[in-house]
Amino acid sequence: MGRGVRIRVWGDYALFSRPELKVERYSYDVMTPSAARGIMDAIYYHPGMRWIIDKIYVMKPIHFTSVRRNEIKSKISANNVLQAYNGADKPLYMSSKQEIVQRASVLLTDVEYVIEAHFEMTEKANDTDNPGKFKDITMRRLKKGECYHMPYFGCREFPAHFALCEEEEIKTAYEIMPEKDLGIMLYDMDYSDPENIQPMFFRAVMRHGVLDLRDCEVIR
Repeated sequence: MGRGVRIRVWGDYALFSRPELKVERYSYDVMTPSAARGIMDAIYYHPGMRWIIDKIYVMKPIHFTSVRRNEIKSKISANNVLQAYNGADKPLYMSSKQEIVQRASVLLTDVEYVIEAHFEMTEKANDTDNPGKFKDITMRRLKKGECYHMPYFGCREFPAHFALCEEEEIKTAYEIMPEKDLGIMLYDMDYSDPENIQPMFFRAVMRHGVLDLRDCEVIR
């Protein structure tokens, strides 16, 4: 039994933030592999398996829009929380008038992708776990529209609707475009050392509307 699956995801807005822009968010042109993996994990996650993203198909033209949102510029001090827990009289609230600032964000609008992914077994798999079992559970959840939490496009306020994609041939929005270089893009985070989590990047090249991740060079 094959371990691969294709799912169609769509939504009104998406924000795949570029890490080099800290204060005001600016989205990548297309979904990042880490965001695609997050969607797969939201649908079905098990410590005995790990999702690997193979391809991302861009189904609708890339359009940006700009919005301004009220955000807070700081967070409650962990030290204050600890002292309050131990009985100290410390305020555990944020003053909106003092903390709220307006910041601009450049978002993607009217997005749709097809994610092609497969999974690999991990050392945390139990004796009763096997690829056939995980594939059956994944397909059953996709057909029923089940998920552990609502998938989202980069930020939780931008939900991602999903469905099983059973099309043999996928027509993207950029079929006639041979190649488009999207520059250096975030690939994923390296969690091998929990004390020193590091980002990983790759050179994103979209060919005929498809981001092929199977042989990309990962830069650490």
